[in-house]
Amino acid sequence: MISLRALEPEDLDLVYRIENDPTLWQWGANSVPVSRYTVRQYLENQHADIFQDEQLRLVVEVDKQAVGLVDLTAFSPLHLRAEVGIVMLPEAQRKGYAKEALRQLHAYAANQLHLRSLYAYVAELNLPAQNLFRSFGYQSLAQLPLWIEGSQTATLFQILL
Repeated sequence: MISLRALEPEDLDLVYRIENDPTLWQWGANSVPVSRYTVRQYLENQHADIFQDEQLRLVVEVDKQAVGLVDLTAFSPLHLRAEVGIVMLPEAQRKGYAKEALRQLHAYAANQLHLRSLYAYVAELNLPAQNLFRSFGYQSLAQLPLWIEGSQTATLFQILL
């Protein structure tokens, strides 16, 4: 069973592993190693309150085993939108977990946060992520040249909830 839950101090190893995986840096905003101390501080100081932090990170679990993270960032309660991020551990990829996690995140965003739209920036070379968002009904709105490290173009995807 796939579920989303709040971060716990016990998620230190998961977050540390994901944040320090250089193969993932090409897709996201991080491009330097993060210390265990920094991750520990983050876990201790985050409020898990999207209205206070303007972001929310949730753990994706499969049968109570943490396999990835989903994020809502750039949260705007005024404009009722947020940016989506999702990352799955390599051993949990291509098993449908990300799609179910995204479905649950959509339900939470629409029913609890009353958001009207979600969007994501996806690197042109990240075909699995592009396919995931397209399969979910996200529309490709724009191509953003040189948007991501390594001179990659990004596609801006959006879905109306």
